[in-house]
Amino acid sequence: MTHSPEADALQPAIWPASAHRVDGVVHVGGTSVDALVAEHGTPLMLLDEGELRGRARRIRAAFSAVLDDPIVYYAGKALLTADVARWVTAEGLGVDVCSAGELALVRAAGVDLAHVGYHGSNKSEAELRVAVAAGIGTIVVDSELELERLTRVASEAGVRQGMRLRINVGVHASTHEFLATSHEDQKFGVPIADAPALVARIRADDVLELRGLHTHIGSQIFDGAGFAAAFDRMVALHASLLPGGPLPELNVGGGFGIAYTEADDPQPIEQIAASFAEALRAACEREGIGMPRVAIEPGRSIAGPAGVTIYRVGTIKRMELADGERVYVSVDGGMSDNPRHVLYGAQYTARVVSRSSDADAVRARVVGLHCESGDIVVDEVRLPGDVAPGDLLAVPATGAYCASLASNYNMTPRPPIVAVADGASRVLVRRETIDDLLARDAGLGGTA
Repeated sequence: MTHSPEADALQPAIWPASAHRVDGVVHVGGTSVDALVAEHGTPLMLLDEGELRGRARRIRAAFSAVLDDPIVYYAGKALLTADVARWVTAEGLGVDVCSAGELALVRAAGVDLAHVGYHGSNKSEAELRVAVAAGIGTIVVDSELELERLTRVASEAGVRQGMRLRINVGVHASTHEFLATSHEDQKFGVPIADAPALVARIRADDVLELRGLHTHIGSQIFDGAGFAAAFDRMVALHASLLPGGPLPELNVGGGFGIAYTEADDPQPIEQIAASFAEALRAACEREGIGMPRVAIEPGRSIAGPAGVTIYRVGTIKRMELADGERVYVSVDGGMSDNPRHVLYGAQYTARVVSRSSDADAVRARVVGLHCESGDIVVDEVRLPGDVAPGDLLAVPATGAYCASLASNYNMTPRPPIVAVADGASRVLVRRETIDDLLARDAGLGGTA
């Protein structure tokens, strides 16, 4: 073993900008993790408010610099709490929701529903009635059956409902199979060949206001190449539909990637925005049409780097393997609060944050408390060789798709979400308790 300073270092591309060590202890948002854990316990999801809001502003500014008045929605599925919804709308973003629960949350949080978009591949008629009656701004129609449902609901309500039609353009994003959402053999959108007939139906009925087309090619995309391919097809379709009526917008989704480990190297969002706008202009020029107003839906790139999950180390096991030693570091959370590794092999890094260490670095794997061999939080990371029970271990870049995918596997309560800013902390979502879980069981006297 050799001493490895990177086992202590906090990579700026991965951690919130506020993260730094003071006498060995990591501070986030101006507060030490020791103090935060003393107040809130572990596991603990920290959300750096300044980082999240700053990323929302930066993305909006990057696209506003290269496009005329873009519409920016925050993709709530990444992480949605009442305060997160208020933060992003205060920064000038709308919110994209994709379930009745997410819609209910943004309504309760006081978000202006005129700036909310509603996704989902299986919206029921009852859900559509609620959304239309609430005055939601735009509904993204995902299928022919949903178009029939929404037409009926809007007609009964006596309103002209704004909507976009989601198109499956057949572009494969360079990402995991489960994250690539616009190849042909998957559940989202209508085939591009079916779009003209569906648009004709929308225009003939006049119950729905067709704002434009929508597509989304996937997630964790590091450059603009995939968007350029999508624009070729979407702009050609957009141009072919213009003779039949106005089509003011083109929504191309989100999917901008972030760094989870030192191996990840996404382009800066300003560079992505510039190549994005260049590709769209080129496609519009080829088709001989003006630029539509563009809408985007970033989520991970706003919330992901703002989140840091703090665990307490429980047990240590040192395994002698054919290719050397591996240290298994068990923590008091796992796949219940971050299922991304077990779902699609997501990679993370980790640091001991309650102290610095001069110990030689060792090859480690961070694992959870669950009764599953696949319960891995960080597959491969170099940690100080003296990592020990009681240490606080932090996993950065957990703000997106961790809390929102969390479960109660093994009857494990979900951790709280705590905001940090300017040296203070406050609970956004309280910690679940075992009593909360038992209260749902009708056999124990819970509400049936």
